[in-house]
Amino acid sequence: MLSPAQSPYAPVITTSGNSISQASQASPSRIERIKLDIGYEVWTKRVGDGPIKVLMLHGGPGFSHLYLEPSFTANLLSDDYEIIYYDQLGSYNSDKPSGPEARHLWTVERFLSEVEEVIEKLQLDNFVIYGHSWGGLLGIEYALKHPKRLKGLIISSMTSNIDDYIDYAYKLRSELPQDIQDQLQAYEDRGEFENPEYEGLLFKELYTKHICRLNQWPEEAVQSMEHLNKEILNEIQGPNEFVYTGNTRNWNRTADLKNIATPTLVISGQYDTMNPEKMKEMAELIPNATGKICANGSHLTFFDDTENYFSTIKEFTSTL
Repeated sequence: MLSPAQSPYAPVITTSGNSISQASQASPSRIERIKLDIGYEVWTKRVGDGPIKVLMLHGGPGFSHLYLEPSFTANLLSDDYEIIYYDQLGSYNSDKPSGPEARHLWTVERFLSEVEEVIEKLQLDNFVIYGHSWGGLLGIEYALKHPKRLKGLIISSMTSNIDDYIDYAYKLRSELPQDIQDQLQAYEDRGEFENPEYEGLLFKELYTKHICRLNQWPEEAVQSMEHLNKEILNEIQGPNEFVYTGNTRNWNRTADLKNIATPTLVISGQYDTMNPEKMKEMAELIPNATGKICANGSHLTFFDDTENYFSTIKEFTSTL
């Protein structure tokens, strides 16, 4: 779950050596638009041709592959991997139905059926699902429904219980100076969730400490925010971490984690918006799971604790 702060505090830069154009040139890619049974099309891109196939489920909801691609292509791609990026319906390169008539599309159940279709139409088998944030929620749901199809599951920065997510967000908020808390509350009381000053406060006081801890954010992270589909975010989550009004408000799979049979890596950052202790508990509750808390990482650990993050993923996938 990643919120849509737009802020003058978010400088646009390109990560050295990891730009979208450079990453795309690193290996031949195959782009395919998949027509869903409901008539809309979603965009996919396959990079590499190694034996370990990794389907990337991006966060948001309503973000896209943009913030994942350069870092994963630069740090993970080798003769061992094939990475499959995909923009979920409503995101960036995929079709974008909108308005009241599209509200029924923005549910966990509908997105899960979409993931199932993408997997079927790309003819994936014995593959790894990587799910970041909201994508981790979808990964959990898929692993519970189709335990025999997966080679591995990577849950990155996603708790198994929305209550835990909200409780920890408020814990982080309670650690802010009282005047900042009061300012945030005043904007929220007025419903001014898109006020640039409110979003600027969130970015400066929360996101720079717990979403991405780099002094300057990578260009692809800022681009992904700029292309966020707020209709989807608001329907499934809500405006931000502190105003959770979406239809996943009561989502809780903690009691079902014992039923995930797939070898699993649960990974996040010590400074994540997801409670590190809850992430450790998830790894203990999943029968065949490994847990890793990256010491310098946040919600986008692949940016601010890169070496630790990708070495862990490589070690995990080498055991599958």
